[in-house]
Amino acid sequence: MQDLAVINGAGGLPLHPTSFLRALPMIPLHSLPSLVPVTPGSPPPASPWVPPPGTRAARRGGAAGAARREHSLAQPGRGTGPGGSSGARRAGPAEPSGPGPAMGILEKISEIEKEIARTQKNKATEYHLGLLKAKLAKYRAQLLEPSKSSAAKGEGFDVMKSGDARVALIGFPSVGKSTFLSLMTSTASEAASYEFTTLTCIPGVIEYKGANIQLLDLPGIIEGAAQGKGRGRQVIAVARTADVVIMMLDATKGEVQRALLEKELESVGIRLNKSKPNIYFKPKKGGGISFNSTVTLTQCSEKLVQLILHEYKIFNAEVLFREDCSPDEFIDVIVGNRVYMPCLYVYNKIDQISMEEVDRLARRPHSVVISCGMKLNLDYLLEKLWEYLALTCIYTKKRGQRPDFTDAIILRKGASVEHVCHRIHRSLASQFKYALVWGTSTKYSPQRVGLTHMMEHEDVIQIVKK
Repeated sequence: MQDLAVINGAGGLPLHPTSFLRALPMIPLHSLPSLVPVTPGSPPPASPWVPPPGTRAARRGGAAGAARREHSLAQPGRGTGPGGSSGARRAGPAEPSGPGPAMGILEKISEIEKEIARTQKNKATEYHLGLLKAKLAKYRAQLLEPSKSSAAKGEGFDVMKSGDARVALIGFPSVGKSTFLSLMTSTASEAASYEFTTLTCIPGVIEYKGANIQLLDLPGIIEGAAQGKGRGRQVIAVARTADVVIMMLDATKGEVQRALLEKELESVGIRLNKSKPNIYFKPKKGGGISFNSTVTLTQCSEKLVQLILHEYKIFNAEVLFREDCSPDEFIDVIVGNRVYMPCLYVYNKIDQISMEEVDRLARRPHSVVISCGMKLNLDYLLEKLWEYLALTCIYTKKRGQRPDFTDAIILRKGASVEHVCHRIHRSLASQFKYALVWGTSTKYSPQRVGLTHMMEHEDVIQIVKK
């Protein structure tokens, strides 16, 4: 401590034990290698760095350059030594230049879904969410594209369309689809107490009100069917060709199955119990984007529409909103491959739940409760199916004879007299003179009508040729 007092001055107060370091003379860092003892056999200390000839650093040489280098070396955290940043960049491991190999489509879809889930929905994030939804629709469209590999094709899955309408049975394994097909048609589909009893598409025919309705028993689909799990893509591809989807659900499982199946079908472009958005969209070759609306828009704006179109590389188009639609519905119009079809939610095995639960399920929209095991409520299900198919029966009559009620012409709702002529014979419309119609579509019976007259259910028609 006496020595420390001498450093501070004669008779001074004692200093802190480390304060004497400030009194030591500063030693230039470039002279430190000479202070390191050299043991016999060890390599000589590294010489000061010299810039390669012809470089920018060499052209800066001379006394001024050496002074600048000495000054930079003397400052801590700088220079090319092991503690300096540039030395760390040279000596340290190289950082990865990117995220690595490109992620697969499934990974991209998963990342975008997670981003949408954790993003709050408000006015500030609506444009960000709109872009994410547009990208999600693009990746899902790529996922549904058929593989271009040259592998041998397997056995066909779809069956030929027959009858007046087609109904597809979709549901999880062991919910009663095969039992329902065997009860409603004359086709026997194998049913057992284990899952995936049905491995391919089994068709049957329901005869109801003079119409032949084709019923398809499809294999049970599982979660992730849209990505191809458990032949899910083939099952959903057949469902896209149907006129009505019957979603068979297990009443004992609650609402879990319904939500999962709706999500799978939505992801492949099947819109259940929805109408097509009333949006006019037409791409053009020039002129930019023309945006108009006939109603007040609360979910979309012109800026959001332009961002979504730019995501699809569309810079010239005409857009007209005739109703207040969401960004998802506008994306559906742009893609153009969406299928809008009615869906009937059928809850099976109601004999295993309470009456209160049965009443709650039956009051849900588009829902019917049945029991295939006890054959309960099957007749009401057929009536609802006929209503969702929107079919009409038209009977024909020859001059001077009674109507033929044994053989009806089955047409879609909203069919005209011209559709009836085409159904009877393709050349009948060109020889048509007039028609006499009896039924609810006329003001009086019989009424003389032309080709544009709209027919209704159970009308009788007599066609007169030229």
